[in-house]
Amino acid sequence: MTTTPTDLETLCADYWSTSIIDIHPGSIKVRGYPIQELIGSVSFPQMIWLMLRGELPGHGEAALLEAALVASVDHGPHAPSIAISRIATSCGLPLNGAMASALNALDDVHGGAGQQAVELYAAIAERIDSGAALEAAVEAGVDAFIVTHGKYLPGFGHRFHPVDPRAGRLLALVDEQVKAGTISGRYAAIARGVEALLRQRKDKPVPMNIDGVTAVIYAELGFAPELARGIFCLARAVGILAHAWEQRGRHERNKGPMPRQIPYAYTGAPERHLDNE
Repeated sequence: MTTTPTDLETLCADYWSTSIIDIHPGSIKVRGYPIQELIGSVSFPQMIWLMLRGELPGHGEAALLEAALVASVDHGPHAPSIAISRIATSCGLPLNGAMASALNALDDVHGGAGQQAVELYAAIAERIDSGAALEAAVEAGVDAFIVTHGKYLPGFGHRFHPVDPRAGRLLALVDEQVKAGTISGRYAAIARGVEALLRQRKDKPVPMNIDGVTAVIYAELGFAPELARGIFCLARAVGILAHAWEQRGRHERNKGPMPRQIPYAYTGAPERHLDNE
């Protein structure tokens, strides 16, 4: 079969085909919108939505997404990703290298709870759609999650905060948008159902944390679970950058995970010598 230059050109064009952006000399269109019309007219959260979903969000949707982003930017230098950005900077990495090192730590254990919570809520929602009552669906969904993933339930409780100070404000904003008709509130009801079940089983409050509440927001807004983690990474990148830049200004070299004056615990064999073997 003879391949013509036109065939090759079409093949190359199709190889990198995209519905996101259309660029030609002197022209940039994002999802069909000329970039010059977007600049100064839409917010960064709106732009994120447009890039990921193909359409611009409503004002209420954009406000909820922005709230989730703002709440997630930082959690201090004891957070592994933030600590990594500082360590990497002190080792001489440029800002982009420090950011990349830190972002790579945001996986299932650190930074992945939001995605996992969306998955949990979605599984419970499926049970409700199949006819189960909310309380029964929550209990069955939680039990199924524990069987598959272990006893840790993402989005509830916090190792540092008895009550996460971000959660209440975010939930209040969710409730406002439910009243406004922006979102349905079904995932907020599911999350509150999980919270109530945990309180009953553990005989003490196990309140929603930042991951559990932002998962409510992402689920209510229709984002896929994987995008919940991706959007969290976008937000946390701001804190990572800020800490890396602050560390740069301190001119410290080879900053380790703890001050050198504090020894670590050695748990290996006592001192021994080759001639004693």
